[in-house]
Amino acid sequence: MKRESIYDFSDAQVVVIGASRGGIGAAIARAFQDAGADVEITGAEPDCLPEDAERFCYTQLNVTELDAVAAFAEGRPRLDVLVNCAAITKRGEEMEPSFFSHVLDVNLTGSFRCALAMHPNLSAAAGSVINVASMYARFGSPRNPAYGASKAGVEQLTKSLAIAWAEDGIRVNAIAPGFIITKQSARARQDPAFTAKVEERTPLSRWGQPEDITGTALFLASKAADFITGACIPVDGGYSVV
Repeated sequence: MKRESIYDFSDAQVVVIGASRGGIGAAIARAFQDAGADVEITGAEPDCLPEDAERFCYTQLNVTELDAVAAFAEGRPRLDVLVNCAAITKRGEEMEPSFFSHVLDVNLTGSFRCALAMHPNLSAAAGSVINVASMYARFGSPRNPAYGASKAGVEQLTKSLAIAWAEDGIRVNAIAPGFIITKQSARARQDPAFTAKVEERTPLSRWGQPEDITGTALFLASKAADFITGACIPVDGGYSVV
């Protein structure tokens, strides 16, 4: 069902990297489209969800492959908004060194590859980059050390690119979601005690939904945020302030 938006992105070109599984990326893509944007999405899977296949142009893209990312960027001479949302994690299994490296390659270096490949496209439009970090960028995660390290890197990358690309008119910001109900968090949510602890600590007393992230994404890409760059905004129901 199409939702009304307080923002107008008519004629804007938007690419959301990592939106095939119906989580945060897909919710952000749908919100931009509902606000009038022309939206493309990518994902690691051969196909996206059927409901999104009807809405978006979809490209299977491995963000660890530099040539594939460069080829995707070609043919898109102008890009108003790039959303980097591709990420992997495997709770309780991230101490294995090769998997640790792979998580960083997807979550952190993958975001850099996509941003760098799209830099000329974004520069042509004085566009905006929105990286999806995590509240795990701010505190330790014994079950998800690779994910936490990668997301801390995403927050730092956001600051560095914001400075480097300001002269090109490109703003670079990040969102740090809290505990969100997605397929990626399904393993954690199988632990009732953990789920209860999250709800108890969160001032708003619930887990977030992917749609809870979309308003911040639209704001950061809008004219209302023209003087914001290098920021990382937590959207976690207050979990990180307790």
